[in-house]
Amino acid sequence: GFTVDGCTFDRLDGNGLMLSGYHREARVVGSDFSFLGGTAIALWGRTNETAEEGTGGPAAGIDGTDGNHPDLTLLEGNTAREVGIYEKQASFFFQAKAARSTVRGNVFFNGPRAGLNFNDGFAGGDEVANNLIFSTCRETGDHGPINSWDRQPYLTTTRTGAPSLVMQWRSIHHNLIIDNFSPQEDVDNDDGSAYYDTHHNVLVYGSTGLKSDYGGHDNRHHENVYVYVDVAVATWKAEMQGGHADYFYGNKVVLRKETVTMQPGVCIGPGKAVIHSNQYFTQTGKVKECEMDLAKWQELGNDINSTVAVLPTASTIISWATDVLGIGFPEPAFV
Repeated sequence: GFTVDGCTFDRLDGNGLMLSGYHREARVVGSDFSFLGGTAIALWGRTNETAEEGTGGPAAGIDGTDGNHPDLTLLEGNTAREVGIYEKQASFFFQAKAARSTVRGNVFFNGPRAGLNFNDGFAGGDEVANNLIFSTCRETGDHGPINSWDRQPYLTTTRTGAPSLVMQWRSIHHNLIIDNFSPQEDVDNDDGSAYYDTHHNVLVYGSTGLKSDYGGHDNRHHENVYVYVDVAVATWKAEMQGGHADYFYGNKVVLRKETVTMQPGVCIGPGKAVIHSNQYFTQTGKVKECEMDLAKWQELGNDINSTVAVLPTASTIISWATDVLGIGFPEPAFV
């Protein structure tokens, strides 16, 4: 692959950098993107029709087994700001029909729409880690700093080495995300998004912690700190089959409202969300889940080992955040 290292992309009318079709192990590191008409960095692969679909059509079928797409791309140590000056459906990073991208240690802020946008699941295997993202969705709504869609399964070999319509899990971890403009979800898994493992993040503001809708499934949030969200878990038209439930556990959730869940799909059915071992915090020290007081809901065998308490202090929240992110502040050199 090729490397872009220490470059400046400034005041361009379109996208900053576009990887289209076959690419392997491309590296974009230590570069700065600012005042762009479109997206800072975009990846876009090509696929084929299957035998059942026929031949002769555009490179837009579901078959991605020939590998004609970006794979193993690394984005590390970049900054991006003031993107989407002309094109509002723009992001700092956009990916469509690409696989196993690593987005690590970047700072993204000041954009009109999502900071990172995954157009589809495709092959999966991506990692989003140790990034700082804030001031996104400044000119649009119904989105979050990280957004995903997954309306179309693709045939790839990434997960097992054999052709499969099931993508490899994506991992989102150790990020600090502040949803100070939207505010919808910090991680907005929309429209059938699946196989997301979101853990050890600090997610500030937004309406919801975990979101899953329109056929979404296998979405797992654990060991995160959520700071001033409305509800912890929300699903919409996402009644999962057994064995494909969403999971929400081991999280600290500072709530603006006194409700853990929204929408009945979280509470009933064979694919109801698996929720346990969380710490909830509200102004009154009380919380409801599935229209019951937490204690009553737990008596029915649900949300075991979760607790509720009054709102923590700001210093307590900061200490949680530094612990989760693995960062710290040195002791002062003087007393």
